Amino acid sequence: MKDTGNNRKERSIFSLASLQTKFAKLLGAESSRKETLYIELSRGSTLLDLVYWLQIVFSAGIATLGLVMNSPAVIIGAMLISPLMGPILASGLALASGDLILGIRSITKLFLSCFSAVLFSVLLVIILPFRELTGEIAARTEPNILDLLIALFSGAIGSIAVCRDVKGIATSIPGVAIAVALMPPLCVAGYGLGLMITFDTSSGWRIASGGGLLFLTNLVAITFMAMVVFLVIRLSSLIVRRRAEDWEHSDPESAFILHFIERFPRLAQAREIRSLTLRFALILLPLVAIFIPLGKSFSRLRTEIADQRQENQIKREVVAVWQDRFHDKNGSERGTLDQLKVVNKGGKVEIDMRVFDEDPLDAAEKNDFVKLIAARLGRSQDSISLKLTEVPTTSVLASLRKLVVEPRETSISELRANLARQVDDALQNLELPPEAKFVGRDLIVDGAGDMRLNITYLCERNLEQDVRRSVLGTIRDRLKDPTTDITLERIPIEVGPIEFPRQSDSIPILGILQLDFVGRVMRENPNLKLVVVGDDKGLQNARIGSIQNHLESKWQIDSNRLVRSEESTTDGTIRLSFQSSSRSASTRNTSDSD
Repeated sequence: MKDTGNNRKERSIFSLASLQTKFAKLLGAESSRKETLYIELSRGSTLLDLVYWLQIVFSAGIATLGLVMNSPAVIIGAMLISPLMGPILASGLALASGDLILGIRSITKLFLSCFSAVLFSVLLVIILPFRELTGEIAARTEPNILDLLIALFSGAIGSIAVCRDVKGIATSIPGVAIAVALMPPLCVAGYGLGLMITFDTSSGWRIASGGGLLFLTNLVAITFMAMVVFLVIRLSSLIVRRRAEDWEHSDPESAFILHFIERFPRLAQAREIRSLTLRFALILLPLVAIFIPLGKSFSRLRTEIADQRQENQIKREVVAVWQDRFHDKNGSERGTLDQLKVVNKGGKVEIDMRVFDEDPLDAAEKNDFVKLIAARLGRSQDSISLKLTEVPTTSVLASLRKLVVEPRETSISELRANLARQVDDALQNLELPPEAKFVGRDLIVDGAGDMRLNITYLCERNLEQDVRRSVLGTIRDRLKDPTTDITLERIPIEVGPIEFPRQSDSIPILGILQLDFVGRVMRENPNLKLVVVGDDKGLQNARIGSIQNHLESKWQIDSNRLVRSEESTTDGTIRLSFQSSSRSASTRNTSDSD
């Protein structure tokens, strides 16, 4: 019986090994490729690679500036440059094979890489004169379980990708680099530490801990999946291990660590420990520890989404009640619902409405309004609090600081048009520096009659402070209102070049992000045109056609707003720049705002 049991165990082991071999072959990781891959990852763990350290520092600098500028395109560029995937995959291989020397080398390189990136990010934050919390930074301060799943999937596909025998550096996996985004979370942690040094301790610690947790999540998840994949394909087979050990004896760094280990008997004994259970424990323990704060963050996210859905449902019911019962009176339009906010907390619903109306609601109508909402929501009337701000059209007319005077009661649409005309008259012949072109204006008037005016101009750089003060003073003098809130918003002339892949007219990822910025700006400013500079090659014409199709299909930008320049490029890129089509700028009118 004992022999039969041993035979069954041997057959099971042989079947598993055979299955692993077939799977490795399907992935393109045959015996010769395994040896090459093992040595490539081992060689990539060297500390004497100047290019690697330059990539770390420069990608950290690019990522930090992209975060501060709130620029997704710049941040993606930093992701692609960052070489952090190399030592992480080497750490996974060290765990899969039980190679203590490789583990020490890869962990040392990973630690120094993280330290260098964070330190450089901290220095940049200290030097920068502004430290605003942008959306790109805030998005990386509250990781949750979804980020862990993304890192697990990315770690698996990244490990599989390096198994294939392809040309180029084994650790250059652009798709995985973008999906996991290893460098930006590190720089967010550096940004937070920089805030702490500049005496913003509370905000700095929250940002630094959030960014650090996201990076740690990515690091542990990728290492774990790399270990699993390398175990499945048997990357540490006996033949491969012997070849790797021969290489380690010939490599100066590995030989130094080997001599150091041999001087301490306990370390030498630890090198011979091949317990797979122990190695799994080393990576699973931090994975489980990370899962706890990620789970809490995910629960908060789920609660916020549920609350938002409920508030949206309440908003729909409130609008429906208003449209059905209070929008019209005696067959004519009574008022316009302008602003609606809903807060649902502690079993109480707080409704904040602002209405432009011809006939204000009396107390009985307000009570009926609350009753109808309560009935639709299935709640008690006491659980609903209504704050209704009514702005009669005559009060709106008086609140516009007497910019518009009408002998009769004016409708809201007429009031907006009259105010817009007076603002446009004030902006006529407005003198800007020669390098700046007037593009448009955005007029906002809130319920209290306060006016905000945003002026958009086209220029390669921001106007000097004294020039800005002069322009703002001129506008306020023409409006005869020194308290008007006016802002100047710059649109850069040069969008930047789009570098297409060789012999292809497919728009790259960075190019799509650039075109999305172009489309958004052109949609908001119909007075702008896009100047496209290419060369006379047929492929460039196809590339310009791809740009035109993207702007038309996604942003509804008409093709006649694209101007082909007579200039040409010689490096195969497409250069884009904005151009104002005429002096009469585009306008956007909004009568009210929070």
